[in-house]
Amino acid sequence: MAASSRISSPPAWLLAAHCALMLGALAGAARGHSPTAGAALSSAFYDQSCPGAYGIVRRVIQAARVSDPRIPASLIRLHFHDCFVNGCDGSLLLDDDLPAIQTEKNVPANNNSARGFPVVDGIKRALEEACPGIVSCADILALAAEISVELAGGPRWRVLLGRRDGTTTNVQSANNLPSPFDTLAKLQEKFRNVNLDDTDLVALQGAHTFGKVQCQFTRHNCSAGQPQGALENLDQVTPTVFDNKYYGNLLHGQAQLSSDQVMLSDPAAPTTTAPVVHRFASNQKDFFANFVTSMIKMGNISPLTGKDGEIRKNCRRVNSKGH
Repeated sequence: MAASSRISSPPAWLLAAHCALMLGALAGAARGHSPTAGAALSSAFYDQSCPGAYGIVRRVIQAARVSDPRIPASLIRLHFHDCFVNGCDGSLLLDDDLPAIQTEKNVPANNNSARGFPVVDGIKRALEEACPGIVSCADILALAAEISVELAGGPRWRVLLGRRDGTTTNVQSANNLPSPFDTLAKLQEKFRNVNLDDTDLVALQGAHTFGKVQCQFTRHNCSAGQPQGALENLDQVTPTVFDNKYYGNLLHGQAQLSSDQVMLSDPAAPTTTAPVVHRFASNQKDFFANFVTSMIKMGNISPLTGKDGEIRKNCRRVNSKGH
């Protein structure tokens, strides 16, 4: 199924968000925010070269979540952690290939935490069989994030595509990924560094409405006798559903992560993030609309396009190594 035709009669807010972000992407490129200024992403990028791409990615994820219900939340997290380091270039997926490549997978925010890499490998293999050398690993993460949200009951949107894969990693930047222990000021700084504002921060943190977290990272830490790696639901109300219950948890002081609760409890929150939390808690459509906008905006962080980068044959290795 072509990515540009998979949604029939989308709601007005979805079209508005899409059009607004298309204009934003073009404007951002014109201002030089992208390393390949002028090469905008497009939801129709693979319509001719790999029209079945969306359906292939969706089928692999659906099959994977039968045995691993956590996989949708894990896949969206990979997209987040990729885009916040070097931009959305698939650098997170690269394994160690020393001395040239030092993986980002071993930094504290990812080590024994980021997961779902074998599913990405499976998606890549299926796409290479159908359309060899066409779909980038960076775009796989973007598509997988949208599909994962939609499969969990969240909004759908037309994913902007056309990213190419980076050939380097950035461990120093990966060491500065948002942390569950960050203050509100630190979170705001990290989001501003990639041109995301307070509304984007609150909306994207809403991805914690599904998935699990190791107890050692929670506000209450692990209970007596509980191993540090024990998993707890991020959202205790609807742990496998993408909805706005997460924000209700914040209103009741029940966020699992300190970095979530600070959006209400921090002294600066009443004039920055708290009003947005209240909005999203009371209106799921408002949350969904803003989440879509913020995801498209995040997906446009410094993509490699045109002739920059490459289309990896194996998401774990750059093409110049072992191919």
